[in-house]
Amino acid sequence: MIALPALPRKYHGASVWALYALGFVPAISGFYLGATGQLPGNAIKEFEHLLGIWALRFLIATLCITPIRDLFGINWIRYRRALGLLAFWYVAMHFSTYMILDKYLDFPQIVADIAKRPFITIGMAGFVMLIPLALTSNNWSIRRLGPRWNRLHKLVYVIAAAGALHFAMSVKVVGPEQMIYIAVVTALLVWRLFRPRFNQWRRGTAGRPGMGRAA
Repeated sequence: MIALPALPRKYHGASVWALYALGFVPAISGFYLGATGQLPGNAIKEFEHLLGIWALRFLIATLCITPIRDLFGINWIRYRRALGLLAFWYVAMHFSTYMILDKYLDFPQIVADIAKRPFITIGMAGFVMLIPLALTSNNWSIRRLGPRWNRLHKLVYVIAAAGALHFAMSVKVVGPEQMIYIAVVTALLVWRLFRPRFNQWRRGTAGRPGMGRAA
């Protein structure tokens, strides 16, 4: 296992808020660059793309928390909710930019795009699925929903797959960047399937004579 210095508990709350603050830096920076004419090409499309790609990155980071703990013993669970909510807000900003700045709230055109363009359909479906996850990302919902909360939040894997597919389908030619995101999401989905077997193996190893201390 990797040994990292443990953050004192009294700083846990502050570190989560620091993550929120840092998480919005790409959006603020991108908006500033777009507003000042420093984004290349179509500034609105570039800003929309930036928000979408960061949404996907935060989704992937959210899914990486558990494998990192399982494989390396690094417990960053306290940051998972913040990463998930950052993903939601970036998706919301991505979609809002599309609706307001790109389509000027032309709802018939927006509805037509969602219905006729598969990559927008998939992206919109991912956004809709993300809304209940964001609304229930609080301690009250965890207590209220009980085991149903875990089942609901497993949708994040479907949402991440939809996000990677949306990104790949939004370009004319699928390049290395799109393939990397698809590969990472696929690896996370595969890990989800094999995780119970891995944990069973690890418990068996830890229970063997002479192995408990090393685990």
